[in-house]
Order: sequence, then C-alpha cells, then structure tokens
Amino acid sequence: MWNYIKIFFISMVPLIELRGAIPVSQYLGMPVIPSYIVCILGNMVPVPFIFLFARKVLEWGKDKKYIGKIFTFFLEKGKKAGDKLTAKAGKGLFLALLLFVGIPIPGTGAWTGTLGASILDMDFKSATLAVMLGVLLAGIIMMVASYLGFSLI
Repeated sequence: MWNYIKIFFISMVPLIELRGAIPVSQYLGMPVIPSYIVCILGNMVPVPFIFLFARKVLEWGKDKKYIGKIFTFFLEKGKKAGDKLTAKAGKGLFLALLLFVGIPIPGTGAWTGTLGASILDMDFKSATLAVMLGVLLAGIIMMVASYLGFSLI
C-alpha cells in the first residue's frame, strides 16, 4: 500500500507528474494496471485547482520579494505553453492541448497544459477533458516504455 501512496504523490509533483511516477512504479515491481490507475488519479487531482486558482495566485505573487521569481517563471511557462498551443492549433485547441499533455517530453504535462489552458481562458470542461485524455495517453506511453524497459533488464 505504501508504494501506491508514493506513486500517487509523485504523480502530483509539477514537472515530474506521472512521467516520473510510472517508471518508479515499474522499478518497484508494481502491477501495471493498478499502478497506472493510481498515477492517473494522482496526476489529475491538481488539475481543477490549477485551472481555477493557480493563475490568480501566480499573478498575486509575481511581485513578492521571496516568491516572485518562481511565480513569474510559472506564469511565463504557462503563457508560452498557451501561446504555442494557440499558434499551432487555431481552432483545434482541444486536440492540441490533449497532445501537448499526452506526449511525454520535458516541459509538457498536466500542470503546464492546465495553466496554459487557464491563461488562454479555455472553458473548464473542455480544458479538463483534454488534459485528462492527454494524461491517459502519456500514461500509456510511459507505462509501455517503462514496462518494456524494466522487463528487458
């Protein structure tokens, strides 16, 4: 049970998310399907909070003495992600957000995608669905890669 709690919380960490938690689960020898589900749930827990509150909190804190730099970094990261999605997607923003979150490369993921969607003022339901489908896709990609990688060792 302790390992499931670990991967759940690892999945919630920004920039690591399930891209880090799934390989950890396979390294620990956990069953594929239950660990996949736990990582998905852990990665999705912060999404509504990020969408509804992160932008407001980051804008509030960007000019504060001790936290301003990191808050500004995350605002800029979200803005760049949003601008990149808009430039490439046009009317296909839903699909672009899904793929942005779903292709597991550094700098993409549920946190960045949700913040970008919030900055772009996407509607909550569309953004959450696109992020969820992207997380499912990223989870499948990481699980296959991790499962095959650790089974070959």
